[in-house]
Amino acid sequence: MNIFSLTRWSPYLVGIFIGVLSWLSFLISKRPIGVSTAFVRLSGMIEKIFINNEVEKKEYYKKYEPIVDWEVMLVIGVIFGSFVSALLSGNFEIKIVPELWIVNFGNTPIFRLIISLIGGIFVGFGARMAGGCTSGHGISGTMQLAVTSWVALFSFFIGGIISAHLLF
Repeated sequence: MNIFSLTRWSPYLVGIFIGVLSWLSFLISKRPIGVSTAFVRLSGMIEKIFINNEVEKKEYYKKYEPIVDWEVMLVIGVIFGSFVSALLSGNFEIKIVPELWIVNFGNTPIFRLIISLIGGIFVGFGARMAGGCTSGHGISGTMQLAVTSWVALFSFFIGGIISAHLLF
């Protein structure tokens, strides 16, 4: 059996892999795994294209310099890795509107795009306010036994459960 051809992996095996990856991240880079800062850096890089000199003056980008670092490469790796995984498992398909969305809200790609953009804005804003994203708090923060990360993790689950019940 080839593990790379599976459409679903064991959550226990994946949990072990993520734990080892988190441990290696701390060992090698002295930093936790997270992706929200990568998006901050990417936004700074995009902003630099349009208003180059102004980006360096902003306090926010002094703290989160708009450069390609290992977190940006992690985001690229996640996207590329999921694409390769979908291809190898034979599970790759392009869907503009998923079946669950069609059943509950109809087959309107524009409405789906608008809701996705609004949701992305809320998630990005929340991740910056919380000082990290779900992976940063849920994996790296809880591994360090940070109380704030445990509170954030429980909030993510409670918010997800409430949202799922409201929407579906």
